[in-house]
Amino acid sequence: MSRDRGVPSPQRLGRYGRFALATASVTVLSMAASGCVVVHGEREILPAATRAEAARALKDFTSAYNKADKTYDRSQDADRVTGALADIDGAKLKAGSKNSPDGNPSHAPLTLTDAKFTIPEKAGWPRWFVADTAANKGAKDARWLLVFTRSDADDVWAVSYLTILDADDVPTFKTDGDGYAQPVTADDAALAIAPDDLGDAYATYLRSKPAASAAGEVFAPGTYTSEWRAGRRKNARKPGLARQYIDEPLTKGDYAPVGLRTTDGGALVFFATHHYEKQTAAPGVDLPVTDPNVQALLTGEVKSSLTLEHVSNQAVLDPAKNASDKQVRFLGRVDGMTKAKGE
Repeated sequence: MSRDRGVPSPQRLGRYGRFALATASVTVLSMAASGCVVVHGEREILPAATRAEAARALKDFTSAYNKADKTYDRSQDADRVTGALADIDGAKLKAGSKNSPDGNPSHAPLTLTDAKFTIPEKAGWPRWFVADTAANKGAKDARWLLVFTRSDADDVWAVSYLTILDADDVPTFKTDGDGYAQPVTADDAALAIAPDDLGDAYATYLRSKPAASAAGEVFAPGTYTSEWRAGRRKNARKPGLARQYIDEPLTKGDYAPVGLRTTDGGALVFFATHHYEKQTAAPGVDLPVTDPNVQALLTGEVKSSLTLEHVSNQAVLDPAKNASDKQVRFLGRVDGMTKAKGE
């Protein structure tokens, strides 16, 4: 995120959100001319939020975020972030509090303006929507896309995903006559890759060898795909140091993907992944840890190896299965180190 209160990815290139219907039961009674009609909230298609609710959620998030950023106190925004973003945000605050116990000396309040809300209609819980805003941090023309979600009517809205895009990269969403968007399902057969399979596909891609032709790859070439994979291979073995990588999808509960149909038949999908990098030094070779943020999150003693654990959330354009170009294209990725372990 734009605030500098954590550990960026070495490749820094920059609560629920599941598609399946929850089992929460909400019953609404309405009177009709023929008598009392029971409508089950878990089956009725409803907007996820009103625009007034969405605006209030954005205001509440920004206020909590700024309090946490100023004090490095995770409790200040703990109920306003969730899923992958909570892991990233929480680790940044933990590192910041250890390195600066009196708070963030570089704090500058975040302001989110020019908010545009894309609200899907869906049945049941959890429910979610996307806020597309301008910010006073980062690139001037960038847009911050935040996915707000809550698990039931008694919960507060929390941000599960964040991505920062160039304004021109924000896609046009498919909406109905009332302006409500269409969510995609976890197993959507109309997309090149079902949203629930994106995390596994990405993990598989990162550990595979490049295809003979870039056109044969599942993901389009770019910073977060071909370039990152090539960089890993280049750095896997250096004199006195070896690196090993493990990549895993995050698809359950708070980490499940969410997506909105775009006008071209594809979808903008947010999904999360888990990454490990183990650095092992050769006998007699030191493995110094000089980054104060890594030191703040470090457990164990670095004798011969250091394992860095990252959580990442990303936004991609998942094309329609019948599109001429079926490659999934990354729009943005927010990554943060969440743990470090020495052995």
